[in-house]
Amino acid sequence: MSIVTDKIADALYLSGCLKFGTFKIKSGTVSPYYIDLARVLAAPKQLDIIAEVAAEKIRQITASEPIDKLASIELKGALIAPSIAVKLDLPCVIVRKEEKSYGVTGRTAGADITQGNRVLFFDDVISEGLSKIEGIKPLVALGASVKHMLVVVNREHGGKENLESLGYQIHALAKITDIVTSLVEHGHISKENASNVLDYVKNFKTTPNTNILP
Repeated sequence: MSIVTDKIADALYLSGCLKFGTFKIKSGTVSPYYIDLARVLAAPKQLDIIAEVAAEKIRQITASEPIDKLASIELKGALIAPSIAVKLDLPCVIVRKEEKSYGVTGRTAGADITQGNRVLFFDDVISEGLSKIEGIKPLVALGASVKHMLVVVNREHGGKENLESLGYQIHALAKITDIVTSLVEHGHISKENASNVLDYVKNFKTTPNTNILP
């Protein structure tokens, strides 16, 4: 198991972000685990670890391809994105789920988006990928170029493959199957919990689905 995977697995476990049980997720299916990344706000050390690992991944990307701004969408991705942006000295943009109708209106907050801005989109997890397409729409409408997307956890529901089939470059700090394997190896969770997750992931096909086109 890689050092990065171990760091992310430990951070999610120690902060209480990774929960096991029976959870209904956004797609309507029932999952044996749930990732509540908002919980990391209660664990500053683990938040810093996740932010630093994410920042290092972005440094690797920008070594060959410049990025002008870091963007995320409310709620969970937006809670962590500023911590990453500070480490990289990158302006940060938050996409609202709904347009604000008073004060400073619009779908974005934070840094302004200008024509041609190269924006990296960050979020907590990726499942099928549809929410990422919806999340970047306001950025693209303002003239941004979004080529790279980064998530903390790939839930391995085919989202990475779906989006890559559309030309996006998808980066994940860790896959859920590797995370539970790491946690078992370090004695943090039971083999039963890990097996439930591994069996659950096997039920999802990773055949690219272009029906998620906007």
